[in-house]
Amino acid sequence: MERKHQQLLEEKNILAEQLHAETELFAEAEEMRVRLLSRKQELEEILHDLESRVEEEEERSQSLQNEKKKMQAHIQDLEEQLDEEEAARQKLQLDKVTAEAKIKKMEEDILLLEDQNSKFLKEKKLLEDRITEMTSQLTEEEEKAKNLGKIKNKQEMMMVDLEERLKKEEKTRQELEKAKRKLDAETTDLQDQIAELQAQVEELKVQLTKKEEELQTALIRSDEEAAQKNNALKQTELDNVSALLEEAERKGIKQAKDVAGLESQLQDTQELLQEETRQKLSLSSRIRQLEEEKAAAQEQQEEDEEARKNLEKQLLTLQAQLSESKKKLEDDAGTIESLEEVKKKLQKDLELASQRLEEKTIAFEKMEKTKTRLQQELDDLTVDLDHQRQIVSSLEKKQKKFDQMLAEEKSISARYAEERDRAEAEAREKETKALSMTRALDEALEAKEELERVNKQLRAEMEDLMSSKDDVGKNVHELEKSKRTLEQQLEEMKTQLEELEDELQATEDAKLRLEVNMQAMKAQYERDLQSRDDQNDEKKRALVKQVREMEAELEDERKQRALAVAAKKKLEMDLKDIESHIEGANKARDEAIKQLRKLQAQMKDYQRELEDTRASRDDIFALSKENEKKLKSLEAEIVQLHEDLAASERGRRHAEQERDELQDEISNSTSGKAALMDEKRRLEARIAQLEEELEEEQGNMELLNDRFRKSTMQVDTLTTELGSERSTAQKSENARQQLERQNKDLRAKLSELEGSVKGRFKASITALEAKIAQLEEQLEQEARERAAANKVVRRTEKKLKEVCMQVEDERRHGDQFKEQLEKAGSRMKQLKRQLEEAEEEATRANASRRKLQRELDDATEASEGLSREVHTLKNRLRRGGPISFPPSRSGRRPLQVEGTSLDLLSDEELENKVTDNNANETPAPQLEHQQLAPLPRLTDRTSPPPTFSLRAVEKHRNSSKPTEPLQTLEPRDQLVLQILALLDSR
Repeated sequence: MERKHQQLLEEKNILAEQLHAETELFAEAEEMRVRLLSRKQELEEILHDLESRVEEEEERSQSLQNEKKKMQAHIQDLEEQLDEEEAARQKLQLDKVTAEAKIKKMEEDILLLEDQNSKFLKEKKLLEDRITEMTSQLTEEEEKAKNLGKIKNKQEMMMVDLEERLKKEEKTRQELEKAKRKLDAETTDLQDQIAELQAQVEELKVQLTKKEEELQTALIRSDEEAAQKNNALKQTELDNVSALLEEAERKGIKQAKDVAGLESQLQDTQELLQEETRQKLSLSSRIRQLEEEKAAAQEQQEEDEEARKNLEKQLLTLQAQLSESKKKLEDDAGTIESLEEVKKKLQKDLELASQRLEEKTIAFEKMEKTKTRLQQELDDLTVDLDHQRQIVSSLEKKQKKFDQMLAEEKSISARYAEERDRAEAEAREKETKALSMTRALDEALEAKEELERVNKQLRAEMEDLMSSKDDVGKNVHELEKSKRTLEQQLEEMKTQLEELEDELQATEDAKLRLEVNMQAMKAQYERDLQSRDDQNDEKKRALVKQVREMEAELEDERKQRALAVAAKKKLEMDLKDIESHIEGANKARDEAIKQLRKLQAQMKDYQRELEDTRASRDDIFALSKENEKKLKSLEAEIVQLHEDLAASERGRRHAEQERDELQDEISNSTSGKAALMDEKRRLEARIAQLEEELEEEQGNMELLNDRFRKSTMQVDTLTTELGSERSTAQKSENARQQLERQNKDLRAKLSELEGSVKGRFKASITALEAKIAQLEEQLEQEARERAAANKVVRRTEKKLKEVCMQVEDERRHGDQFKEQLEKAGSRMKQLKRQLEEAEEEATRANASRRKLQRELDDATEASEGLSREVHTLKNRLRRGGPISFPPSRSGRRPLQVEGTSLDLLSDEELENKVTDNNANETPAPQLEHQQLAPLPRLTDRTSPPPTFSLRAVEKHRNSSKPTEPLQTLEPRDQLVLQILALLDSR
């Protein structure tokens, strides 16, 4: 009994220890329950957050799916539009190729035309300059011809007077020649006398110089010997010499006056002869000039207008005939009156014809204006060039002939001027020689007189010396010396006289030569006069012949007048036809003006469209640059998204491999989901921006395509209009050529009429010539307008080239934009794929989240069962009964707290354990290392209850090998460890 009592006491102690241990375990379990409740609440909060996020993600995923569907539909629309645009682009490329080929052909043609136009313009400028020069020359020559006609009439009147004067002048000339011969003989005598006087004067000068030297020596000696005597004698001698000198001077003055009178008479006679010769020369030169001018005017007029050759000849002949017929037919007044009546009628007819010609010229001017505006082709320019070259060749021929005439006239005038200068120079030389000879004569006479006086004085001195020889015996030697010196001086004087004689002979020879030359000049002059007289006679004979020919031509003109009337009727009919053609040409001109205005309006529209296309091109460039920047940023973000996706995939794989780190991965997945959602939002915003930009680019492409279509349509319309304009220009050119032919025919007829009437109707012809000059000026103006029109056409062609270049640039930009669109489409597809992958990852994350939620639900149910079992244990411990846990509603076993571990055991197993402990009396800590069975699936209700050991969990958490694998623990312990780790991390 005592043993039993001891055993019971021991059991009681054991039970008390067990109760104490169980109470401690219960307290620990309650603490764990409180911790689990707090962690459960935290997990519930986390779950609520996750659910809200999952709902948001689902809503976002739905919205993304809807947007994805919209994007897919939009992408399909875009693809369809791209296909349509590609088809349109192919068509446009074909059109572009054809248009480029046409444009290249047009450009080549335009370049050729520009080169030819430039050449033609240069040649035209040269021709215009030459034409202006020739027109000015023609006007001058016409004025000269008019003046010549007037002068001719005057000169014809003057010719009779001149003939009479010539007869008188011939008589006076003969008389003057006789007087001239006399004067020549007198002049020769005077010249001989002057020569002799000059020789004497020179001899006297030589003697005077010698005598002066002798006088000086004698004076020096006489001063030394007898100053007083010599002074007195010399004074007397000087008085005598001065008297003699005065007389000689008087004689010299008289002789000089006589010589001057003779020279004045000679000059007067020479001037009279010169005037007569000048008058004759001027008359002959005028006659020659008139004849030469008439010939030159005839040649130039014949070369300028071939049609007017007959007119010019008839004009000259009619003028001469009229001038002579007025003199001859003064008695025939009745015939003149009838001719004047006919003249008036013809003038009226000519005025009517001139009016019609003016109307025709006005119409022709209009036609020329339309031609200049519409003429653009090369054939017309070549025709104009050939015509202008012919004109240039004719003008050059005329200019050469005119230059030759001018050169001949200049050479003739130069010859006459040289002959005149030579004659004047010879006359001046002769005059200077005569003056020098007269002066030399005067000086020689004076020297001679002085020498005679000195001789007389010396002789007187010699006589005085001989008489005073006795008185002056002492000075004999000196006188002999002086005699010797005087003899020497005499010899020197002789030598000088010989030299002077030689010089006088030379001067006489020169004088004879001059006389011979004068006689030769006179003979030549007389011969020239005779030849000119002969020429005048021949001209008179020619004029008589011309008068006869003019009379014959007058008869021919009377016959041709009837023919002119018939031709006039024909001309009127032709003029009516021309007027009808002119009306048609005016209509064509109006149509051409309308077309030009339309073209100008179209050019303005082209310019505006060009400006718009340039602005749109700049905008497109800016947008493309911005799109490129955005695409680069999107590519960088896509790279980041790829990296994030790789990281999420790594996390997902790690979550699948290691179940213990599911909650960590859940937290990472939530954070990753938030980042993904943010990135998804960014991507959606960027996708929306890209879609807007794509829409804008599509709109720009549509605008560019519309503009390109418009430009192609405008180019086609322009080409059609150009073709129509060319056809109209060809038609107008053909009409113009016909009109020109008709004009040529009419001009030929007019030339015939003018040939028959121009002699009498010079005023009307001058008026027509003035009109022709006006027409030429109008033609020049029209040529300038044509050049301006060509410039406008060039500008339009340049603008068309620029438009084509811009269209090509816009096409290139469109192709670039299409390539960018294709790249953007490919990038959109990539982004869609990435979005699909992200959605798949989101679905996977949702599946894993759902799994975790299920597991959390299971954990919550297990925690609730544990709490219930804890309550039952408390109640049983309070009651002191056996500890047993009823099965839970979910079919799971309650927890059993054993030592430092909590195991989910059944009631029977607990009772068996208690009995085994009582029987074996083993301590409770032996159950610490009890090996637990693996946990079955939580959803299996028939399986044994799950158990887990807190000590094992704490031991694993406090172990020194944290890297020990979790597979050594039970699955339930692993789940608890994961929950605890999640709570610690929170």
